Amino acid sequence: MTAETSSASASASASASASAPAPAPAFRYAAVTFDCADPAEMARFYGELLGMSVLYSADDFVLLGKEGATGLGFNRLADYRPPTWPDPAQEKQAHIELGVDDLDIAEKRLLELGAGKPEFQPRPDRWRVLLDPAGHPFCITTLV
Repeated sequence: MTAETSSASASASASASASAPAPAPAFRYAAVTFDCADPAEMARFYGELLGMSVLYSADDFVLLGKEGATGLGFNRLADYRPPTWPDPAQEKQAHIELGVDDLDIAEKRLLELGAGKPEFQPRPDRWRVLLDPAGHPFCITTLV
């Protein structure tokens, strides 16, 4: 092979590579992060509730996780205002659904951990709405 042939071959390969689509990057669902006033308190509550350990901790952020599970993060927001659910004055942005075997027993334990319970319960026979220490609504249900 001559230098001229080698150069032409390299140029053709480079041209083919440039036009081929790049492989798609791999994405992994790593965590959901909630804004709050006190990341350490939120990590304590959810860590105990879900059996997760602190993977990373700083003054303004805590990440919980465990092997093979999606993480849960808490980010300090200086002017955090808790949702006022069911009043739409300060809407909730997201909430977690947790599966349980017994609604009454699970609710009792969550209240002991520091959850709150709003007066309004849309379907207490099927799920219960509770509030975490930062005021985010979350649900427990026997449906999952």
